[in-house]
Amino acid sequence: MADFYQNGIVTTLHNLTQRTHDEMEKDLIKFSQTRPLGLILPSLYSELEGEALPQIINKLKEVPYLSEIVIGLDRADKDQYQQALGFFNQLPQHHRVLWNDGPRLKALDAELSELGLAPQEMGKGRNVWYCMGYILASGKTESVALHDCDIVTYEKSLLARLIYPVANPQFNYEFSKGFYARISEGKINGRVSRLLVTPLIKALQRVVGHNEYLEYMDSFRYPLAGEFSFRRDVLNDLRIPSDWGLEIGVLSEMHRNYAHNRICQVDIADNYDHKHQDLSLDNAEAGLSKMSIDITKAFYRKLATQGETFSTEAFRTLKATYYRIALDYVETYHNDALMNGLTTDIHLEEKAVEMFAQNIVTAGQRFLDNPMETPFMPTWSRVVSAMPDVLERLKAAVEADNAEFN
Repeated sequence: MADFYQNGIVTTLHNLTQRTHDEMEKDLIKFSQTRPLGLILPSLYSELEGEALPQIINKLKEVPYLSEIVIGLDRADKDQYQQALGFFNQLPQHHRVLWNDGPRLKALDAELSELGLAPQEMGKGRNVWYCMGYILASGKTESVALHDCDIVTYEKSLLARLIYPVANPQFNYEFSKGFYARISEGKINGRVSRLLVTPLIKALQRVVGHNEYLEYMDSFRYPLAGEFSFRRDVLNDLRIPSDWGLEIGVLSEMHRNYAHNRICQVDIADNYDHKHQDLSLDNAEAGLSKMSIDITKAFYRKLATQGETFSTEAFRTLKATYYRIALDYVETYHNDALMNGLTTDIHLEEKAVEMFAQNIVTAGQRFLDNPMETPFMPTWSRVVSAMPDVLERLKAAVEADNAEFN
């Protein structure tokens, strides 16, 4: 059970009373009659054969308030796409599977590439971007949730609590970010959020000085959570990164586009676990190492747009400041774990901090070497301006794939 403390400048919606899921579901059914609700599931084909996604689908079959489920399917050939259609056909809700590797969507992507408007990097960001375009094209939903397909602790209540803030017509939120505890097998997880993002924000505040954006980012209890929900109109002007900076990039875009009172975070689960990335101590192009570099660059890019000037010396100072703060957090989390009968490996925690500290400088050098790097995918408003019929063509391609192979 959470406390009621409001930290920072973003509203926090707590889980104070363990309100039953049935009560929340009754509300959502009522809300959905005037504000249709949808869900985006970015998925790899391999996740259909994993432990988590089949259980998620079993839970979603019992959700009565969704008007539409949009699944983005990556890394699937024709046979695998057909198998995916059969797999998702157990859903009673209206649903469509975007075959991102199919000839129709690849042809549309090639046309967008010629205009300089297609995502440049494969991955979750690109998958989510096309799903968002389909949501705009279908026009079936007014409020949409998005969550990953590898959540092994998934419950219907997670989705209900996630979408509730943007579904309730009495609320004025355009965007809701989920947060939760990351605990499994008797230990605290979430190292990148705990040991990189939080101390990095604190260090940036010391080095840069008072900054309203950093205060905003420091308000989020789990900024790297991949679960969020939004009103459909948000999708028109949302620029999202195609790299590991997706979650930080989305929060930054919401800061740019909306007032703080239109943004909230909500407690969606007592516990949450999904697949874990390797630390990748010896490979800066993989695992948590690459993730930390992309996330750190996302902060640098955002602050640069606000007029902050960076140099090699500034990044060295930031590294030293971060390192001291992060080491203090290692002790803090270790004590918190012991208090709750959990464990942390101090040696591995400090090795992670050492890697993150080095990557703060690595990310800075890459930022200085390539200041014109633009990993953001264009807004759908811009794409529609360049290709006015793009949403209709996207929807037609998805429908044609569904009709041919289903």
